[in-house]
Amino acid sequence: MTALKWLVRHLLGNPASMFSVEKFHRTLRSQGVAVSRDTLHDLLGHLQDCFLVRTVWMESASERQRMVNPRKVYPIDPGLVPLFDRTGRSNLGHLLESVVLIELERRHAEVAYVRTASGLEVDFLARYPDRGPELIQVCTDATDARTLARELRTLDEAGREHRGVRATLITATAEGLPERVPARVAAIPAHTWLLSKEADGRTSGSAD
Repeated sequence: MTALKWLVRHLLGNPASMFSVEKFHRTLRSQGVAVSRDTLHDLLGHLQDCFLVRTVWMESASERQRMVNPRKVYPIDPGLVPLFDRTGRSNLGHLLESVVLIELERRHAEVAYVRTASGLEVDFLARYPDRGPELIQVCTDATDARTLARELRTLDEAGREHRGVRATLITATAEGLPERVPARVAAIPAHTWLLSKEADGRTSGSAD
């Protein structure tokens, strides 16, 4: 089926990106591909059932808000992404984000993404079965001062809106790992977080 091929190509070529069935439906129609929105919803559900992709909803107490906002879609096997990525970019940030999601699911966490009141986005809000929830932001290049400042500001703002929830910045490597972070935030390289269930070795936050 043409629509299914387009859907798979789009989802695996754009890992960790926002996806709206309605918007994708309009794209297919503009290309002359005849398919209903209901069919696309069904196809997306089948791709999740066969463990090709996972979708993450926006965190909201309102079911309507969850439904009207786009989902983020992640590949179950990040190794498939280079086969479908036509941009030529390494996409390291989105791949690392996908790896973090897979590990969160392995830890049996319920996962959503967060959009703050000012429109900033946190990659994950993870609710674990055996401990408190955690805000997680994935940052590939912590050596870039502006990028690091933006990610820490996002986590800090989300932490103010989600009182009592710990916040973690996961970086690709230990290089550039910040020595000082907001009081509600901790920073840790990905390899340490992945190898430790409780994310031991977190750097302590300090006051702003």
